[in-house]
Amino acid sequence: MQVAIVGAGAIARAYAVLLSRDGHRVSVWSPSGHGARDVAGGRVTASGLVEGTYAVSIVSAPESICGAEVVLVALPATAYAAALPRVAPHLRTGQTVFVSGALSLSPLWLAELAAGHGRTPTVAASGTTVATARTRPGGVAVNAVRTRIGIAALPTAASDAALATMRALFGGDRFDSVASVLAVTLANINPVAHAAIALCNLTRMEYGEAWPQYHYLTPAVARLVAAMDAERQAIASAFGLTVAPIEAHFQRSFDVAQDTLAQIAAELHRRRGGPPGPASLDTRFVLEDVPFGLVCNEALARVAGVSVPSTAATITVHCDLYGQDFRGENSLIAELGLRDTSPATLLARCEG
Repeated sequence: MQVAIVGAGAIARAYAVLLSRDGHRVSVWSPSGHGARDVAGGRVTASGLVEGTYAVSIVSAPESICGAEVVLVALPATAYAAALPRVAPHLRTGQTVFVSGALSLSPLWLAELAAGHGRTPTVAASGTTVATARTRPGGVAVNAVRTRIGIAALPTAASDAALATMRALFGGDRFDSVASVLAVTLANINPVAHAAIALCNLTRMEYGEAWPQYHYLTPAVARLVAAMDAERQAIASAFGLTVAPIEAHFQRSFDVAQDTLAQIAAELHRRRGGPPGPASLDTRFVLEDVPFGLVCNEALARVAGVSVPSTAATITVHCDLYGQDFRGENSLIAELGLRDTSPATLLARCEG
C-alpha cells in the first residue's frame, strides 16, 4: 500500500522501516521539519529488531498525504495542536487514518477537524504504539513490536475495515477491536506508569544519571502506579467501558507471565536490562504524559463524576516540581469542550 507517515521521530521511523521492509511504499512528512533532517536522503538505517537500510520518501508539505491509502499519525502529544489542523484539510473521505499511541482524545479531534472541511476519513487509533524504538542518527533502533494492540475506529461501524487494514500493514493477528476511541484513550497506560516512575526517580533525571527504568519500578513505585491505574479503570467504568489493568497490558505487550507490576518490572529488567530511564527533566514521561495523559484523565473524571485524588495529586506535584501549569498546557481539553459536556454526549461523539 501507499502509506504516508506524519512525524519523523522514533516511532514514525520504526513504522517507516517495518513497512518499507514488507514492501509498502512509504512517505514521511515532519510537521516541524526537524525530525527528517538527518534522513533527508530518503534512507533510514535500522538496528535492533530490524537490521538494514530502507528507502522512504521525505516530503515537505502536508498536501502529499492526500494520495496515500493510509495515513499514520506518529506524533508526540505536544505536537497535536500545531500539526493536526494542518493534516485535517488534506485527508480524503474513505481514507484510513491511524493515530498511534493516541492521547487526549486526539483521534476524535482530528475526525471533527476533518469533518469541518467536509472530509470523512475512517480514523482509527490505538492506546499504545505498534513498536517501541529510539532515534539514532540517520535512523532508528527498533526495540520491540508489540504482540497485542487494541484499536478503535471512528465511526465504530468501520472497525472491521480498520482492523483489516492494520493487519495488512503490520502483519499477523496482533490487533483487537476496542469499543470506541474513548476506550482507546483510557486504555493508554503510559501516563500512569511514566508519571509515577518519573516522580519517584526525579533526582536521578535531574542529575543526568544512568538508571534502568524497570529496575527502578520498585514495589513502592508500583503502588503509586496501581493507585492511579485503579482511578483510570474507575473512569472507564463510569462511562460503561472496560479497560484492562496495567498488568494485563504488560503481559500482552511483552509476553510475561508474572502477576504483579513489580514482578513484571523485575522480569523485564532481567530479560532486557533496560530501557534506560530519562536522563534529564526534558522527558516525554512528564512533558507529554502529564499534560496530555493525566490531565485528560482528570478532565474525563470530572465529566463522569469520578474522584481521582492520586491522579490529581501527581499532576499537582509535577506542576510544583517543574514550575509549570501542566493543566493549562493541554489545549485539546477546551477544543473538545470537555469542560461543558455530558457522558452520553461524549460517548456518542466517540462512537461517530
